[in-house]
Amino acid sequence: MEFALGQGTGPLRGVRVVELAGIGPGPHAAMLLADLGADVIRLERPAGAGSASPRETDVLTRGRPSVAMDLKKPGAVEAVLELVERADVLTEGMRPGAVERLGLGPDDCLARNPRLVYARMTGWGQDGQLAQTAGHDLNYISIAGALHGLGQVPEQPQFPTNLLGDFGGGSTYLVIGVLAALLEARTSGRGQVVDAAIVDGTAHLSAMFASMLAGGSVDERRAAGLLDGGAPFYAVYETADGKHMSVGALEPQFYAVLLARLDLEDAPDRDDRAQWPALRSLLADRFRQRTQAEWVEVFEGSDACCTPVLRLSEAAAHPHLAARGTYVDRDGVLQPAPSPRFSRTSATLSTGTTVPGGQTREALAAWGIENVEALIGSGAAVQA
Repeated sequence: MEFALGQGTGPLRGVRVVELAGIGPGPHAAMLLADLGADVIRLERPAGAGSASPRETDVLTRGRPSVAMDLKKPGAVEAVLELVERADVLTEGMRPGAVERLGLGPDDCLARNPRLVYARMTGWGQDGQLAQTAGHDLNYISIAGALHGLGQVPEQPQFPTNLLGDFGGGSTYLVIGVLAALLEARTSGRGQVVDAAIVDGTAHLSAMFASMLAGGSVDERRAAGLLDGGAPFYAVYETADGKHMSVGALEPQFYAVLLARLDLEDAPDRDDRAQWPALRSLLADRFRQRTQAEWVEVFEGSDACCTPVLRLSEAAAHPHLAARGTYVDRDGVLQPAPSPRFSRTSATLSTGTTVPGGQTREALAAWGIENVEALIGSGAAVQA
């Protein structure tokens, strides 16, 4: 295939990133950087890094070439360091100490490129009591204090797949750290290490709740507060066809529109918490009287803050998201378009998903590695 640098159209065009491929938040961060125009080269084992789906449909691999390398072979590590010399950023998501043992730790890489931003993605962080132990999203958000209050079932917490930890507190904060360090490096001429830990990012996401807790406006019981399903005017209700509508009518003026569209004139006082069970029952009974499609028609264009709960496979067809192109179909794979939007340096989806080592030869050559054929011949690099 044809491959060249500088094809991105987003605001990060010209930024070069070496990705030591891992799982979950690491690939998501690299995808985001690529979506925004950076030249990202994905380095992974010949057998491929872990993937939550078949590689042909793994959207987290889009936008950058896959180079398969066996870092236990002579020459492979030196080739990676040559890439580092040409890069602005390196991202890695291995357990602390793993890349150091390979000879690709921060000291090794910064010695070759003092301006490098070396970005590390882990669950627990690079230090601390749990740094060397295994874990997953669920463990990180539980320790960080975020899981306890999630869900509308008082008996036990519920969790939003791995959105909150891996991607909310994880990859998002890794990218924030990368961009901040890149900006600082342009002034100082010096790179640095970014330690992005899911526990830290998740805790940071909890800032508003921490404020509410300190101010005494919430307690730590599930489904008891304003935003956790406790309030009947900020909740989810089942419709006649077994689907659901989300209600977010927090402000009085929006709540008034909600009641008007529901044709409810004598609803219990929402400001009296003792009336919340009766209000919830009233709303639940009313929503069960019509199908989701019928309620969508009722609330169309209103400020009632009442919208349908859609499956991801349905969301792309919603008129608002369709008009914005929020989801796109690339090579038969429905996936989110690059985000956010920019007025002048608009980001575009470049290449689709990749298979391990699918662009080894072309990508290494484009990055200026001269002994590509020798690397492939020795098994240090593998072309699929």
